[in-house]
Amino acid sequence: MLSGIRGLRLEVTDVRAKFKYDDHKPVEHRAAVADRLTERGQGLDVPTARQQLRRLDRVGPWQP
Repeated sequence: MLSGIRGLRLEVTDVRAKFKYDDHKPVEHRAAVADRLTERGQGLDVPTARQQLRRLDRVGPWQP
C-alpha cells in the first residue's frame, strides 16, 4: 500500500478516434451525417463521409 497520494502527469502525443455509425438509423439520417461532415471539412471529415456513403451504397437501407 502506498503511504500517500501519488500523482502522474502524461503528455498526449497522439489521438486515434473511431466513428460508430448506428446501422439501425434510417438511410436519410446517416446520409445527413455524412453531408454535415463534408460541410464541416475538418481533419478526416471528408474521407470519413465518403467512406460512410460508400458503406450505405453497399449495405443499403435498414429494414426493421
